[in-house]
Amino acid sequence: MKVGLYFGSFNPIHVGHLILAQTILEKTKLDKVWFVVSPQNPFKVKNSLLHEFDRIDLVREAIYDNPDFYATDIEFHLPKPSYTVDTLAHLINKFPKHEFSLIMGEDNLSNLHKWKNAYYILENHDIIVYPRSKSEDHQLKNTDRIIKVDAPNLDISATYIRETISKGLSIKYMVTEKVADLIKSRKYYL
Repeated sequence: MKVGLYFGSFNPIHVGHLILAQTILEKTKLDKVWFVVSPQNPFKVKNSLLHEFDRIDLVREAIYDNPDFYATDIEFHLPKPSYTVDTLAHLINKFPKHEFSLIMGEDNLSNLHKWKNAYYILENHDIIVYPRSKSEDHQLKNTDRIIKVDAPNLDISATYIRETISKGLSIKYMVTEKVADLIKSRKYYL
């Protein structure tokens, strides 16, 4: 099975994430997209994150009706901070018949060389890249393992959603109805 790994904090997951995942699934040879909820991204400040178990609950609510999507807590059980190469090694060991690709925004290519064992990742895994408005031109864009996918460039951010919630404003249409209900009932981001 060909699986695209969509790593993220998903703090919270929003319709932009879902539209990108569906577009990538339809425009590539992937069979499934797995949302890998990261407990701690080494490049992000931890104090702004909702607890990892709450964030995976939100992802599960967002994707409940799509059998091609799966939410995984694989990184919850690995040392923190999470490094993609370690997660890949764990997944390959657990699912040796699966072929894993990474899904990321084009803007992340400029920092890929800073990742732990970045060149190992590039040599062994496809990286499916979607456009981002603030991406810089980078030499990795033209390597064989980079697969560019034309996808909507939705300028929705989890930061904006959190700020909207904290102001008591509606997040309708930015997240799924089930996610909005869960955020409201649990009083997240207030």
